[in-house]
Amino acid sequence: MRTTFESSVVTPRLTCKTDLSTDAEQPLTREIIAAAMEVHRSLGPGLLESAYQACLCYELELRKIPFRQQVEIPIAYKGVKLDCGYRLDLIVDDKIVLELKSVQDVLPVHEAQLLTYLHLTGLRIGLLINFNVAVLKNGIRRRVL
Repeated sequence: MRTTFESSVVTPRLTCKTDLSTDAEQPLTREIIAAAMEVHRSLGPGLLESAYQACLCYELELRKIPFRQQVEIPIAYKGVKLDCGYRLDLIVDDKIVLELKSVQDVLPVHEAQLLTYLHLTGLRIGLLINFNVAVLKNGIRRRVL
């Protein structure tokens, strides 16, 4: 499935990962986090990212939350959209970007990746979820542009 988004340049505004009060998508964000917690509660840490993604997609289906996975993101360059191989893990309800990880430590490059996907899609809310933690709430980072 090929999906094309218009690109826009926006200066990012980082927010605290627990500040949901200004978010119109607050209920959806909470549902996504609840679904991720259910997956983590069942599987625990230590699996590959692909396993968590498959299980999270199944959990979102069970909760009737619409999503698209492995969405191709083209780069707009001089008025031309080029497929450069960027694929984001999930877009939930065409509102929230999810970038999933199963890594020892979330690095600045992982957060930059999420911010880049937000810029390229024109969406404003993203969740970076690292499943390789003992307690999942410690592995969730929320970013808003």
